[in-house]
Amino acid sequence: MVEHGKKLESILKLSQGLREKDRRIPMSYNDFLFIANLKPELVFRNIFQLFYDMVHYYIPETEDDFPVSDDSVGFLGYNTTDLLENGVDEPFFADRVFANRFMNLAKSFRQGIQNNHIYFFEGPPGSGKSTFLNNLLIKLEEYTRIPEGRLFSVYWKIDLTRLRKGFVEIPNEALEDLSDEDKESSNSLMFSCPNNDHPILMIPRELRKDLLKELLLDKSVYKKFTTSKEYEWILKDTPCSICSSIYNQLIDQLDDPAEVFNMIYVRRVEFNRQFGKGISVWNPGDEGMRGLIVNENLQRFLNNFFRSDDIRFVHSDLAYTNNGVYALMDIKDNNVKRLVNLHGVISDGVHKVEHIEEKVTSLFMGLLNAEDRKHFENIRSFQDRIISVTIPYVLDYDTELKIYKNKFGKNVGRMFLPHVFENFAKIIISTRLDLGNDVLQSWISNKQLYIRYTDDDLLLLRMDLYRGFVPEWLTEEDVKRFTKPIRKRLLELSEIEGQSGVSGRQSLSLFNEFVAKFRDKGELITMGNVAEYFRNLQEKTASMVPKGFIDALFRLYEISILEEVKEAIFNVNEKQIKDAISNYLYALNFEVGETVRSKYTDDEFTITEAWLYTIEQYLFGEGLTATEISSRRRAIHKEYIARTLSQDIRIKKMDITETEQFAQLFKKYGDTLKKHALEPYMANSNFRRALTEYHTENFNSYDSRLKSDIKFMLKSMQKKFCYSAEGALVAVMHVVENNLAEVYKDI
Repeated sequence: MVEHGKKLESILKLSQGLREKDRRIPMSYNDFLFIANLKPELVFRNIFQLFYDMVHYYIPETEDDFPVSDDSVGFLGYNTTDLLENGVDEPFFADRVFANRFMNLAKSFRQGIQNNHIYFFEGPPGSGKSTFLNNLLIKLEEYTRIPEGRLFSVYWKIDLTRLRKGFVEIPNEALEDLSDEDKESSNSLMFSCPNNDHPILMIPRELRKDLLKELLLDKSVYKKFTTSKEYEWILKDTPCSICSSIYNQLIDQLDDPAEVFNMIYVRRVEFNRQFGKGISVWNPGDEGMRGLIVNENLQRFLNNFFRSDDIRFVHSDLAYTNNGVYALMDIKDNNVKRLVNLHGVISDGVHKVEHIEEKVTSLFMGLLNAEDRKHFENIRSFQDRIISVTIPYVLDYDTELKIYKNKFGKNVGRMFLPHVFENFAKIIISTRLDLGNDVLQSWISNKQLYIRYTDDDLLLLRMDLYRGFVPEWLTEEDVKRFTKPIRKRLLELSEIEGQSGVSGRQSLSLFNEFVAKFRDKGELITMGNVAEYFRNLQEKTASMVPKGFIDALFRLYEISILEEVKEAIFNVNEKQIKDAISNYLYALNFEVGETVRSKYTDDEFTITEAWLYTIEQYLFGEGLTATEISSRRRAIHKEYIARTLSQDIRIKKMDITETEQFAQLFKKYGDTLKKHALEPYMANSNFRRALTEYHTENFNSYDSRLKSDIKFMLKSMQKKFCYSAEGALVAVMHVVENNLAEVYKDI
């Protein structure tokens, strides 16, 4: 019994919590003005400003991370996770290109120039348009339920006994169509403005500026609210015909205007997509809009009570989304007629309800496929009312991978060798890019410099740039030439990309078909598996992949794993390299033939050309003439004297190994050693055999040094490059069996 009582108590607490959360208790007009004085930016908002605030509530501000200059084109790394992914049934993953496009739209809403437009999110089938808009509206509805997201509207609480002494109560039939909240007192007539009028509109227009001056004591804040375009509506807009006529009737009957405002209350606007309040979403198959909405009993009561027919309690269903969102899901079937009927409303902001003009300030949105433009493209006057925001297929392979992980599990990438999962996505992205452009071709003067890093059409470079990443392998000259005009042209190019190729739905289908082949085999998926799969697709799909792209991607993959194996097997004696570089820098202060003792290592040695060569062969590379060697030697010595010795060591008291020059030489030395690290092993036939027998008893029969080196290499592959134990061996075997060191020796 006690247990039952505790459960009942918990249910009652939950019920009370839900009621407190969902109640929209009206506040007096004076309380509203008090809040407006404290938080004017929160109180004085229309739907466009609310939308802007909502977007920035979920998406934090960020900075331009382009490292070259301050000459920004505004291509920022926005994080849309909280807005479009978290807390929704079906996440929408926005790549950087679309995220910037969407944020630019949201920013325009704050500028006050957004009225009289409909905003279409346009993209090809399978680009996720419906998911995007649904998630956006879910978050808007959620936002309006928290304190930061409140939007206020007029709520009438008319004291009938004050207006007519001896009044008993309102007839029941007059209350039939009112909500329970609006029937709290039979001596007061309470109802919300059906048009969601903002409370400030109840102040006569000619008095609003003076009111703001009283409320906003900070002169800069007052100036912003009275002169900026975004707040122009505060001074210019008028209340709906229902509120205006009631206000006029009350003013006529009451001596003191303050008494009228004692009957005007303020309540939070209800945004509820399910009931079409604040958010109304129309699908193509939905039946046509209703006609007039009239509360006949309330109308009869108002006429009798005020003894006047000046109050017409009539409105259209567009009133429910005044200061709200009206959305069309695809311009097909019934939505074509709706769009055409909205032409006048969007253009003029008003439409006729009987003989009354009903003002509509809604955020009109819609989803659009390119082929549906035919329904309005011949209406010339409609063209400048339409703002289209492109939702392309994803152009960022990291985002494509997020989509795969969401559909197939966050660990699906573990089925692949490192790099291979990403390469599958890169092949998909390549089908969506336009080959017939010269933006990157005109920027990159010598593509041959990057044969180790990108394909001939520079598609891989474009993919990196679309995710906001400027590769470090670009030369300093090309990075400097990546100017603002080039970056702007690249963003303009992104507007037309992602309109064709493998769609989002098709990509998921292909990926599912591919991984199903390996799900039960227990084998890691290799780059060879991926390349073979795409080459054997049906011609219609296979032809979408740019010619030569898979071969280029395979080549770059092999170069990458070759470099990883070289670094993994490179078991460097760092002290030996540090001593060699320290001695070399000290030796440059003396002439060839002298015997010196290094003050850095205490080593004694005689400086000869042969001794210098033992170090310079790792610093300078091959094929240099004696003159070129002498020139580089002098340059190193000059930097040593001018900066390393005189500034870093003597003034900053740095150890020579801590200086920038030493770090650069150490890297060059190590890179050269790595480049040739695999050569002695490839020349050893036992190395290949030992790898093939690694998991057998025969492996123990090999030389201890060889076994130690192989184990060190495989562990390094796991530690440095995130291979599994099995994956490390597979990658090394691919390098060795295909003799990649020889294949790519000239690259």
